[in-house]
Amino acid sequence: PRAPAGMGTVPEPCPQAPLAVLSKVELRVSCKHLLDRDTLNKSDPCVLLLMQTQGQWMEVDRSEVIKSNLNPVFAKIFTVDYYFEEVQKLRFEVYDSHGHAGVGTHDDDFLGGMECTVGQIVAQKRVTKPLFLKYGKFAGKSTITIISEEISGNNGYVELAFRAKKLDDKDLFSKSDPFLEIYRIDDDHSEQLVYRTEVVKNNLSPVWEPFKVSLNSLCSCEEKRKLRGVVWDYDSRGKHDFIGEFFTTFEEMQKAMGENKVQWDCMNPKYKIKKRNYKNSGIVVLLDLKIHRVYSFLDYIMGGCQIHFTVAIDFTASNGDPRNSCSLHYINPYQPNEYLKALVAVGEICQDYDSDKKFSALGFGARIPPKYEVSHDFAINFNPDNDECEGIQGVVESYQSCLPKIQLYGPTNVAPVISKVARVAADEERTKEASQYFILLILTDGVVTDMADTREAIVRASYLPMSIIIVGVGNADFTDMQILDGDDGVLRSPKGEPVLRDIVQFVPFREFKNASPTALAKCVLAEVPKQVVEYYSYKAFPPRCLRPPTPDPTLGSPQ
Repeated sequence: PRAPAGMGTVPEPCPQAPLAVLSKVELRVSCKHLLDRDTLNKSDPCVLLLMQTQGQWMEVDRSEVIKSNLNPVFAKIFTVDYYFEEVQKLRFEVYDSHGHAGVGTHDDDFLGGMECTVGQIVAQKRVTKPLFLKYGKFAGKSTITIISEEISGNNGYVELAFRAKKLDDKDLFSKSDPFLEIYRIDDDHSEQLVYRTEVVKNNLSPVWEPFKVSLNSLCSCEEKRKLRGVVWDYDSRGKHDFIGEFFTTFEEMQKAMGENKVQWDCMNPKYKIKKRNYKNSGIVVLLDLKIHRVYSFLDYIMGGCQIHFTVAIDFTASNGDPRNSCSLHYINPYQPNEYLKALVAVGEICQDYDSDKKFSALGFGARIPPKYEVSHDFAINFNPDNDECEGIQGVVESYQSCLPKIQLYGPTNVAPVISKVARVAADEERTKEASQYFILLILTDGVVTDMADTREAIVRASYLPMSIIIVGVGNADFTDMQILDGDDGVLRSPKGEPVLRDIVQFVPFREFKNASPTALAKCVLAEVPKQVVEYYSYKAFPPRCLRPPTPDPTLGSPQ
């Protein structure tokens, strides 16, 4: 039986957003070049998965023990709950197991550990990192690889049911104990274990339990990708006997839908060469195949969709002189101001989903050099050709260095920054691919002055791959800002045109003043996954990994 699913942390409810839609992520683990702790045999590795909850590392689950193997591929699939709006820290620890005594926790048994976040794994799909011993020391050349797949209900799934007939008997005093492994063959010709069935004891015509795997996991969403099935005779010491193999594709497997069945000769290449009348080492039959296709936020992220993050900061005079400690823009060397707290809380989540880690940073409502004319969409790094900063830290540094160079002025016009990001999003939309989605974080200390233009800009933006988060900083009366957040009804343009979808989330920062910084991020980002899926579903853009390949005109027609 499968071990119970991992337990994720449930985010706290926030005053305005519902709890995030829960997704589950499957993590597959393999290691290479593990340290050899045993004197007579090789190490018997086992992996423990821990998750950080309120600063404490808690064990979520552990893998099976693989006997005598320094390069294990674990069949155990770890399942963790996934929240886009949280930084979820994971730790993988590899131990040398000692039979019935279980997994030891002595330093002698520890083969290495690695830490990362769930966001990093799902954004990169495959993460390989070195293993470390205590005190930051490398565990030799040991590495651990984590591969992520999303699961949620029947999302992007294929259900398969296999059996075999007349397999070769490998045992002297009883019949073989067969199990089946399915591998995906990747572009670099490496093989990725997709699934390992249970062992059926003492049976040459086994019927294995039906199982589900994601299409991404099975064939990288490519129907013609080569797959390899291998049948083994189980050995309790880990030295399983090879019975035979077969090759197929998901395209061929689909012939098993409905009443049909597909079967393959299970071949042993050595016997084929040696034995004159060799036919096969048995037959493997796919009894049934069911497909479920529903796309989710993680399908788009794992398909390569990047989240591009832009912050727009209010530099109007109502913030107060930045040199005065009462100013909302005052730079306190000991504690970040509200602008910085909000920026870092939201930006730290988004950065895991942007491979180049470059963020656009804009300002509005200030007079800027050299002519000191008022601008409502200037780059805070003062580079009109490239408003991007290196990482969240780069945005923080640009913000701090631009304050002495500008004059806080007004009014609070945000339509220009919405339109600026919308122009970039419109260029992206023309690619007709789910490759980039834009999040605009607007930090402002007051109600917007250009409400009519802002409503018009939001209606236009609702047709584009973008979401808008507005955080109200300071103690102003933000009642009129609630109109922009469509939670209480449908936002309309001045001419009465409704938004296509609700893309704005507004919260006053003061509601989170006494909460942890993560509470703000949880609240304002909770709706983003739903907004991403709504947009791409409306456009009927599948995740990029599911798009049919475009023929390369330079290659000519196939022969």
